[in-house]
Amino acid sequence: GQPLGPRRLSLKPVPKLPNTEAFLSDALAKVKRQARGFLAPELCLQAVRAATELPFAEGVRRERELFQVLLTSGQAQALQYAFFAERAVSRWATPGGASWSSAAPQPVRRAAVIGLGTMGRGIVTSLVKASIPVVALEQDVENLNKGRKAVMLLLEREAMKTEGGAQTLDFHNPARLQFTVDFDLLRDVDLVIEAVFENMALKKEIFRKLTKICKPEALLCTNTSALNIDEIASATSRPQMVVGTHFFSPAHVMRLLEIIYGRHTSPAAIATAMQLAKALRKVGVVVGNCFGFVGNRMMFPYAQQAVFLLEEGSRPEAVDQAIEDFGFKIGPFRMGDLAGLDVGWRSRQGQGLTGPSLPAGTPARQRHGQRYSPLPDLLCEQGRFGQKTGKGWYQYEKAGGRTATPDPWLHNFLSQYRDTHGIKTRFIDQEEILERCLFSLINEGFAILAEGIASGPEHLD
Repeated sequence: GQPLGPRRLSLKPVPKLPNTEAFLSDALAKVKRQARGFLAPELCLQAVRAATELPFAEGVRRERELFQVLLTSGQAQALQYAFFAERAVSRWATPGGASWSSAAPQPVRRAAVIGLGTMGRGIVTSLVKASIPVVALEQDVENLNKGRKAVMLLLEREAMKTEGGAQTLDFHNPARLQFTVDFDLLRDVDLVIEAVFENMALKKEIFRKLTKICKPEALLCTNTSALNIDEIASATSRPQMVVGTHFFSPAHVMRLLEIIYGRHTSPAAIATAMQLAKALRKVGVVVGNCFGFVGNRMMFPYAQQAVFLLEEGSRPEAVDQAIEDFGFKIGPFRMGDLAGLDVGWRSRQGQGLTGPSLPAGTPARQRHGQRYSPLPDLLCEQGRFGQKTGKGWYQYEKAGGRTATPDPWLHNFLSQYRDTHGIKTRFIDQEEILERCLFSLINEGFAILAEGIASGPEHLD
């Protein structure tokens, strides 16, 4: 018996709630933390706020104004560029004339991963998630059991995120995932990814074995972050089947997959690696062979400037904060601790940049005629490898911990280091941190482009 007059919600007054203000300012703090440097989430929040404070028509007008601001912003252009760049990289080409349009990938029905360290575990997890049957190989039973435990833990975690849980991944089924120390089980795989640590002699020894055991058409991939693909391929009688597949750590999370061709790598091998990236739901980027390829080569000068800033008076947390406030997900020092400081250390040892092997009279802070900082090497000598040991540029609650807190020991260590080398401490502002880290990154990008290591700016970005 009530009248059915207009019941438009937009005509009703907005109910006043007692704690709106507190709720919205909490939400703003959370958005700023989760989306550092991003405009859109903050303006979304302003639009929601307008809905609670203004009549409907005015709220809609305000939302439109905010949308116009975003539409014309540099961030919108950058995000659109990133969207199209990600799609452009699937159209790859090499200076030798191979390209995506003419090269056909081979099917990958079964894969193998050699080495179950941090990288190998993540790669096995990625393959299982993509429903590609995997043989996981280690050098001895002890390492195999350790690796198996870690892989199972990762897969349990991944299964919890998927709809059907463990059933969908089916990783307890040996036909899907098999752990072994026996190289002979690699006879019928279509693709092998070697993921042992960065040591050229070890990698070559494994590739010699693979040549003898794998079928002739099997693709031989090396997960290296900097080593020469041609030199690794020289250990086999089929260099055309060798390709670099550089996963980024943690391998089951990071979407980037750098695919590196050597002098002899066949177009079909590149196409197969690109097809694999797609199956793993990663963005495959084809790049040329040089020290560090593209990803790490650009990281070298960026991380180096970050360390120089510490020498001159900054702190890891100040540098990371400046970079993260700018919009990077993680600053250079937290990134180093996450990846493991020993990885870079091993690489520098291999290049003869560190330690007792240096010729007598080498200045402490110069290498090959250029400025060099031994700080990361000194940390590694103290056994501070980052999260894995619970101490690196930061300290963590335990070995393997994830929460980085500034470490007084490190601050003290830095001031002693400056005294030893007669470096005067000075105040370094955010602007200088950003310019020195980011311009060195950009300059290296231009050098890579000029050398033809990457075929276009989208590949770099």
